[in-house]
Amino acid sequence: MDRDSVGTPKTVGIIWGLLVLNTLGSAGAETIIPIPRSLIQLVTMGALAVAFSLALALNSRLRIRASAYLSLLTLLLVTSVLSSAHLESGFGALFRCARLALFVGTLWLLSRWWDGGPTFVRHHIRMYFAVLGSVAAGLVVSPGAAMPELYGGRLVGALWPLTPPQIGQYAAVIIGLTVLLLLGRRTDRISAAVVIVPAVVLLALTHTRTATVGLLIGLALAIGSLLLTSAAARRFFSWAVLCAVVAAVAFSSALQAWFLRGQSQENFSNLTGRAKVWDALLAAPRSTVEQLFGVGLGDKSFGGLPIDNSWLAVYQEQGLTGVVLVAAVVIVLGGVALLRPPSLSRACAIFLISYCAIASYTEAGLGDASPYLLHLDVAASLLVAPAAAGPLSTPEGPRRRIPRRAQRSEVI
Repeated sequence: MDRDSVGTPKTVGIIWGLLVLNTLGSAGAETIIPIPRSLIQLVTMGALAVAFSLALALNSRLRIRASAYLSLLTLLLVTSVLSSAHLESGFGALFRCARLALFVGTLWLLSRWWDGGPTFVRHHIRMYFAVLGSVAAGLVVSPGAAMPELYGGRLVGALWPLTPPQIGQYAAVIIGLTVLLLLGRRTDRISAAVVIVPAVVLLALTHTRTATVGLLIGLALAIGSLLLTSAAARRFFSWAVLCAVVAAVAFSSALQAWFLRGQSQENFSNLTGRAKVWDALLAAPRSTVEQLFGVGLGDKSFGGLPIDNSWLAVYQEQGLTGVVLVAAVVIVLGGVALLRPPSLSRACAIFLISYCAIASYTEAGLGDASPYLLHLDVAASLLVAPAAAGPLSTPEGPRRRIPRRAQRSEVI
């Protein structure tokens, strides 16, 4: 079988790319060449169907790993079906449940290849770097369409409809993971720079505060977990603190202007209008059943406005039961990460978990098929028990000596 350097079939990377495509969504800015939303939905849902079919063909014996994370997602799926069955949110809720079922099923099938190493981290970086490549291409082809006035001059997807928060999220995640791979000597500086430099530029052009704060705090926590065991982490942390202090002093006004995005203090304080939607959602009357199980999977909006908060979106659609399950996901993954000994895998998992936890305050997605569930799945793959690390029952062939430098460094 055609396998990559860590014993995982290359088809797994294709499946992961299809899952990423499915979670890109169909709503966003106007593209250079208008794409009908129905066509986008056909592509994204087709990608999920193909991903599930490939995963099932690749893992036809249904060999999976025990996973608290995936078990909790399965319970969340059951809750979603129960809340959607009475059709308060229409037949679209059942369609979204079917999508979530295929999504979770594909993740279960891929769990066979969790090895506690950076396999899925590399797939994650490559796929989102490709997405950002399309964003950069749109910026080059049509700067006006890529930074429209409708979004306040913030960067959007001009070839595929992507919003600034989406682009900021993808850029922040691959920046953080690539920095950690570099510190762990699992990639070289040139390969890391090829990913980090353009991603930083795109992140700055999106003016996405949530992604920036999530990146900084997530990296601080992840690198902090390596300080006692990694000299490279200590050096990077020291230089990062020094550069942050100098930048805060020398460019304070520019940083403040970038952070405020031209908004008034009042608009900034109510989180660009999000707080008004949140207050209205919490004040809306609900029956006991709706409080426990929600109204069914929807488009993460209330009163025609986006909810932009994972916890309130879950409360709206899956009720208090869903909120408890999502909280259990974050707590279980975070608890397991804290119990693992210091390592690169643990640091990457801490970064992803903390980023998702921070972003959940102003972004929805933890209760449905989304990039956030993919981030957490990568974290779960990094936290498998050490005894489970390694390929499953693969015949061992003749060993070939690999130079120490090649073992430490691998192109992303």
